[in-house]
Amino acid sequence: MIRSPTEAPRSHQRKGISLFVLWVLGASVVSLSQETPARTAPLSVRAVVLGIAQDGGVPHIGCVQELCVRARQDPARRERVACLGLVAGEKRFLVDATPDLPSQIESLNAGRTLVDRARPVDGILLTHAHIGHYTGLMYLGREALGARGVPVYATRRMAAFLRTNGPWSQLVTLGNIELREIEAGRPFSLAEGLSATALEVPHRDEWSDTVAFRIEGSGRRLLYLPDIDKWEKWGRRLEDELKQIAVALLDGTFESETELPGRSLLEIPHPLVGETVGRLSGKTRADVRFIHMNHTNRLLSDEATRRALEERGFRVARDGEEIPL
Repeated sequence: MIRSPTEAPRSHQRKGISLFVLWVLGASVVSLSQETPARTAPLSVRAVVLGIAQDGGVPHIGCVQELCVRARQDPARRERVACLGLVAGEKRFLVDATPDLPSQIESLNAGRTLVDRARPVDGILLTHAHIGHYTGLMYLGREALGARGVPVYATRRMAAFLRTNGPWSQLVTLGNIELREIEAGRPFSLAEGLSATALEVPHRDEWSDTVAFRIEGSGRRLLYLPDIDKWEKWGRRLEDELKQIAVALLDGTFESETELPGRSLLEIPHPLVGETVGRLSGKTRADVRFIHMNHTNRLLSDEATRRALEERGFRVARDGEEIPL
């Protein structure tokens, strides 16, 4: 067969078609890469333990036991008051404003460049009006930071306490803090991938009601419950609540009912650590860690007592540990 000079062999035609198809596909890929925004990395959502001690901290005022004496001599042995930090991307929050608030904010913001030093955190969630849980707000006032509009999430009764009692009312009138009332049982958003729900708990409510917080991240839930009188008084069953929780930070104030000679625990009721362990052993998959430890609690100073607790599947939380959410 004789071909005309302008007629290309079929193999050449197929090759030309293939190259054209590849060129079209390549152009499409380039076009898509230019028009479709790149996927961003998953948002980093986590909790950070910033203290595990009861309201008075360690060393405790007036305490002469070995734990507190050594902590006065060696700052590395000190324990900050129980507090939780929350991180969602560049957003930072505190659960409770303790007397150790300045150092806890420094720990939470380590390595972070603050856009506005008068607003060092994006919000503070308050559990109740006992000294270890709200008095750190004083550092936001004109005598210290002179903060501007730090959101403070509180129940209606807690917010009313702050509005109507000095010096806390001055923080409100000067705009150092911005009160945001929350309702128990109703979730509220803190940041992308991070929300919280206040849960009412029975506790000595002289000045305000008391709440725990269920914290929900992008994949896991955490329960922060530093104070409760007794589990039996709660309107919820702890075992049921923990069914939806990955990590629980629970009231571990006292290990023994004889810790405070001359004082009755009926005046300052808390579930003993052993009571909580006995209630939950073999009944929960949640990772339970104890916080809010009184300076008299052997779990702070006795290695054998801590090991015995860990052998049962529980442990004491550690200041500085991070919990992915």
